[in-house]
Amino acid sequence: MNVVKTRAALVALGVVTAAFIGCAAEQKPPPPPPPTPTAAPAPTAKAPEPPPPVPDTPTVSAIRIDDAILSACGIEAPKAFFAFDSANVQGQDTSTLEKVATCFSTGPLKGRTLKLVGHADPRGETEYNFVLGSSRADAVGGFLRSKGVDKGKISTTSRGELDATGSDESGWARDRRVDVLLAPL
Repeated sequence: MNVVKTRAALVALGVVTAAFIGCAAEQKPPPPPPPTPTAAPAPTAKAPEPPPPVPDTPTVSAIRIDDAILSACGIEAPKAFFAFDSANVQGQDTSTLEKVATCFSTGPLKGRTLKLVGHADPRGETEYNFVLGSSRADAVGGFLRSKGVDKGKISTTSRGELDATGSDESGWARDRRVDVLLAPL
């Protein structure tokens, strides 16, 4: 009789186990945990749009030459201009700078030092305007060096928008320039 009871107990245990396994198989897995909220990526600062281009006319930007240089070198009013938002001296406007180069390399001001000061109008960011003014002064200095002026006789700097006085297009055009000055002895 013990054998019968043991078999009955084993069968009952098997039925209970099978029922338990069957119930466990029918259970659905627990839902995944909700996603943890993440902070939205910080918006990146959008670079400011550059000011709209203006017509490329002789009043857009000029190289202003010190009267002492004009007088000593016999040069008429300057005729060298930049395009808007540019540091490139235009090909058709280089004759005045060629005269300055000749005056400082072989003429009456040979051996003297030039000071080139770049300027910008106030519409761009301050840092950008300093860089643009510096680029303009460097472009004029590079042109003068290519025409024979000793590199050691040219110093460049930028005032950016610090001296800007314009409040409209014609005023801003006068703000965009390089001043060519005779350095003190």
